[in-house]
Amino acid sequence: MSATRRMIEVRDADQCCPSVLAAPMDGVDAQRLAVGFAALADPVRLRILSILADSRAGEVCVCDLVSPLEKSQPTISHHLKILSDAGLVHGERRSKWVWYSLDRARLAQLQSSLDA
Repeated sequence: MSATRRMIEVRDADQCCPSVLAAPMDGVDAQRLAVGFAALADPVRLRILSILADSRAGEVCVCDLVSPLEKSQPTISHHLKILSDAGLVHGERRSKWVWYSLDRARLAQLQSSLDA
C-alpha cells in the first residue's frame, strides 16, 4: 500500500469526505474519494457489492462468489482486494476461507460526497 493511501486511510471517517459539489476540496479528500469511486468502476466489483448487500447474513464467503460471478477464485480475490483497499468491504479469515461484508459507512461517504 502506498504512503499516500495509508495517510488517507488514517484520517477519521468524520473528516471525510466533503461534497464535491459544495466547495473546492483539497488533494487528500479528492484522492480518498477517487480511490473509492475507482473501485466502483468495474462491473464485477459492482456485482460483488450487490451480492454482499443482498446477503441475509450480512457476509459472504469468497467461495460462494465463484458460481454467481462465473469468475475464478483468484480473479474474485483480486477484485475483493481492490474493494478492501478502498475501504468498501472488510474480510475476516476463517480457516482457509475469507468472509466479506460491506462497509456501509464508507459507501455512505461516497454517496454523500455527491450531494450538494
